[in-house]
Amino acid sequence: MRTESSAGPGPGAGPGAGPAPGRHFGGGTLPAREHLPAGRGGAPGTPLAPLLDVVIPVYNEERDLEPCVRRLHAHLARTFPYPFRITIADNASVDATPHVAARLAASVPEVRSARLEEKGRGRALRAVWSASDAPVLAYMDVDLSTDLNALLPLVAPLISGHSDLAIGSRLARSSRVVRGPRRELISRAYNLILRGSLAARFSDAQCGFKAIRREVARELLPMVTDTGWFFDTEMLVLAERAGLRIHEVPVDWVDDPDSTVHIVRTAVDDLRGVWRVGRALAVGALPLDRLARPFGDDPRDRALAGVPRGLTRQLVGFCVVGVLSTLFYLLLYSGFRTFCGAQAANALALLVSAFANTAANRRLTFGVRGRERALRHQAQGLVVFGIGLALTSGSLAALHTARADAPHSTEIAVLVAANLAATVLRFLLMRVWVFAERRVPTYPPTYPPTYPVTDLHPAAPAYPHQGRTTAPAPTSAPAPTHDHGHDPRTAR
Repeated sequence: MRTESSAGPGPGAGPGAGPAPGRHFGGGTLPAREHLPAGRGGAPGTPLAPLLDVVIPVYNEERDLEPCVRRLHAHLARTFPYPFRITIADNASVDATPHVAARLAASVPEVRSARLEEKGRGRALRAVWSASDAPVLAYMDVDLSTDLNALLPLVAPLISGHSDLAIGSRLARSSRVVRGPRRELISRAYNLILRGSLAARFSDAQCGFKAIRREVARELLPMVTDTGWFFDTEMLVLAERAGLRIHEVPVDWVDDPDSTVHIVRTAVDDLRGVWRVGRALAVGALPLDRLARPFGDDPRDRALAGVPRGLTRQLVGFCVVGVLSTLFYLLLYSGFRTFCGAQAANALALLVSAFANTAANRRLTFGVRGRERALRHQAQGLVVFGIGLALTSGSLAALHTARADAPHSTEIAVLVAANLAATVLRFLLMRVWVFAERRVPTYPPTYPPTYPVTDLHPAAPAYPHQGRTTAPAPTSAPAPTHDHGHDPRTAR
């Protein structure tokens, strides 16, 4: 990525504007969310550094780019009470789009342009967001299909420190959407697929209206591999699985009839992405623990060594895994019983199901991801298996002592009762011993070189974490107006 043009040093060139070149917020967990200051400036007389950076990814938009950017800029200047920047991210356009973007950057102080030589919305967002010095990063589609009055509600939870990401939703009950039945059907079907396959709880993955806090983007973006339209979905799924807070804003949305998105090809690519992300999550291949947040910003919470995972959720997960494991065990026992004695069949069935039970509880009940300590957990699970074997084998031995010719149905009933008795002990052992939460030491943050932030902001000095100089907050802001009234597409 390279910068095409900018007007002067720009609003982000003052002291405290951005991270040092080649650094990012890495290593360890994320800090507690804090309310961002109302003004971010340096010495008196220097421009305020932007609190919000709105990225507009474009490809061959020479006709619509200038009116849309000027409309967005006018709306922000009139209604947004914080310093802002608009960044045009050109995705290797082959028409006059780069020239239009350069002209806008030269004539409007809050507008910058960046040129990428490869296509891909996800690639453009990753490059610009990674290089930005603004603490809140957002993006919008160039057609401005979303009502601009939703922009401040979108970023307000991120500014206040309440949420990590925010998305616009066209599928919320209070949203008002104007689009054809084909796009409506595809959108709802896609979100149903996400809910069924990846257990996604957010309602609208592909609305081109999203925002993220910068420290979250620094840790999350390296885990997102897609560079196209699936970028949004992958980012949201990983954030949700990591326990980050996603805020949804109902939006008014008018479909762009001139959209150049290839729906069928995009849908196929998205389904491939769903499969890839689902497989990565299933095997624990992503270090989502790097995205963990402290419990809250209350000093009393920060003094705690750690907040244990919810007992209720663990019990539910353990019960579900236990029921499935018991059914699996009984099927194995019945199969082994056809060619060996009761004690041998019980031991073999328990041994096989023990490995599956430990792996399922490790991932689903106690949320342990990755391969670290996996062999140790399986070894400890075998000890728990030994206890279960002793209980069930003892129950079978007692049954056969009392009645040597006990029928198979009676054996099954005794084994079910013995397994239920062992379940409580098994859960306690797994919670306090096998998968006991370890205290994670707090290390000072490290900054391995990751992103070439000098491409977009070559003069930005190091961004201090503490003692940031702030300017007084604006005393008032003009009342917002409904921008869709100026959109000719809504005139009927």
